[in-house]
Amino acid sequence: MSSNKTIIIDVRTPQEFMGRNVAGSINIPLQEIQQRLEEIKSMPQPILLCCASGSRSEQATSYLRSCGVDCENGGSWLEVNFNSQEG
Repeated sequence: MSSNKTIIIDVRTPQEFMGRNVAGSINIPLQEIQQRLEEIKSMPQPILLCCASGSRSEQATSYLRSCGVDCENGGSWLEVNFNSQEG
């Protein structure tokens, strides 16, 4: 996955996201994933999901995969942020 072209969705709450986040990431809280499914499906794929620890992003990844979305769980946003700066 090319980090500069990969869509990164952060599924934390807006408050958590406003604190700090991966540059260029999109905030779609876990609670909104189902309602915003069509919007997510229209995004370039594969999509990388992240949150605080990887737990919420795993839930989102499982759901989106079951809906046919090509996505991966990136785990913690801190790890995704670190990896995106390396490459």
